[in-house]
Order: sequence, then C-alpha cells, then structure tokens
Amino acid sequence: MGSNEIVVGVDGSEVSLTATRWAAREASLRGAPLRIVLAYEWAWHGAQFTNNPPAEQTAHEQADRQVAAAVAEARAVAPDIAISSAAVRGRPAETLMDTARSAALLVVGSRGHGGFVNLLLGSISQQVATHADTAVAVVRGRTGATEGPVVVGVDGSESTGHTLDIAFQEAAARGATLVAIKAYELPVVWTGYGVGAQAYDMAEVEAHDRQLLTEAVAPWHDKYPGVKVETLVAKGLAAEALVGVSETAQLVVVGTRGHGGFAGLLLGSVGQQLLHHAHCPVLIARTPTAH
Repeated sequence: MGSNEIVVGVDGSEVSLTATRWAAREASLRGAPLRIVLAYEWAWHGAQFTNNPPAEQTAHEQADRQVAAAVAEARAVAPDIAISSAAVRGRPAETLMDTARSAALLVVGSRGHGGFVNLLLGSISQQVATHADTAVAVVRGRTGATEGPVVVGVDGSESTGHTLDIAFQEAAARGATLVAIKAYELPVVWTGYGVGAQAYDMAEVEAHDRQLLTEAVAPWHDKYPGVKVETLVAKGLAAEALVGVSETAQLVVVGTRGHGGFAGLLLGSVGQQLLHHAHCPVLIARTPTAH
C-alpha cells in the first residue's frame, strides 16, 4: 500500500544536503512526511582513510552524525513537516529503493561521494533513477529555484497521462505555470541514393502535433483549473527542447520512456539526457507498471 512519504538519500556530501533541502521543501508543499536515509558499506567514504579499519559501531556513529546533520538542514528549511531518519548498513542504491518502495517520491542528488569528479551523474543516482519502483527526483542545476514554470514532456505514449497528472500536481503545489512540450522530427526515407527528408507540409505537421498536445493536456487542465497552462510544439529533439527550457524552469517532469528506442529499456534516452544536462531538478514520473 502506497503512502505520501518522501524519501531522500544522503551520504554526507554537500550535494546530498542540497537534495535534502529540496526534498524538505517538496514535503512541505505536499504536506507529506520526510524520511532521511543514509546507507553505508565498509568502503564508506567517511571511514576508508583511517589508519585502522573502523569497527561497525564507529562507522555507524559516523553515519548517525551525518544523518543528524541532514535532519538539521531539513528542519531549517521546513520546520512544519514530520521527519524520520535512519542510518543503515547496506548497498546504497538497493537500500534506498527498498525503503522507498511504497513511498510517493524518492529524492537523490545528482552525485555524491566517490566516483570521478568529472562525471555528470553519480552511479547511485543513475541506478535509482533507472530501477526504482516509485517516482524519482534527481536534484541538480538550479536547485533553489522557486520561480519559473514546471515543464513536462509529452509524447503520446501510454505513460503520458500519469506523467501529466504528476506535473499538474507539482505545478498546483507551487502555484506555477505548467509548460507542456511536444517535440517532433520529420521522418526520413530511403531515396535510393541515401537517406533524406521526405517532403512534408511543416504547418500541417505542427498543427497536427499541437492538436494532439491540446487533447492530451485537456483532461488534466479540467482537473486542475487553477493551473495556468502553456503548450509548446518544438521542431527537433525532445531532449534538446526540454534541456533548453529547463534554464528558466524550477522542475522538469518526464515519463520513464516514450516512443522509440528499445522496449526493454527502463528509462528512455530523453530521461537519461535530462539527468545529465538539465539546468534544474528532474522528476522521473515512473508508473506502477513501468517494470
């Protein structure tokens, strides 16, 4: 049975504390409880450079201190929310996904301790965003933005309704405008001499996609009448359009995967690119049947 709880993963890094502050604000907006979780192993960053291998108790005490610091950050941002916390020995990605299995949202930073400094997305964040059973927010870019719209990518796939529902909820909670974007590319054909663009009436193609976008948004606009909605049809790659608009947005919402690609993929290429390049936090609106 699901709950409205928000779970955030921490590891003591500044990135994870930023994610904690974002998660606390999100919990306050939703009127939801927040659970802060730190999962550690023996190769945990805070213990691996001591002269002697630390005892489990020592490692756990260090983890408890970092969890306490995260709780303090959350309370400073949102003193009105209920907060619980835990430091657990285990694999971080697996522990977070298990803890958040019945939660409404799992929040992680774009990267934490370990790995290579030039990586745009940490391995734990990547695993969680790809495999979690619940919606996942990866906090990156302009993490403190409270102005600007909530942006949602619409592609007409089966998950579009669920993605739009979550995007409208986020916009309503923030009192923000919702910008729904549908991107299109002109099909190409084999001409005998190579691959080339087929002749299309650009105005007709755009009008067709605009109609599809309007029809997709309409039911949710009726459900959330207080949310101002703007629709945008963009020529080109969906990921490029969404990354571009994210420069002025406070949140981008996308589904797990849409049309195209391989059916076995758990997260589509648009979601993957946003996790690496978006200028604001990204929410992956995973559907309960996504796996």
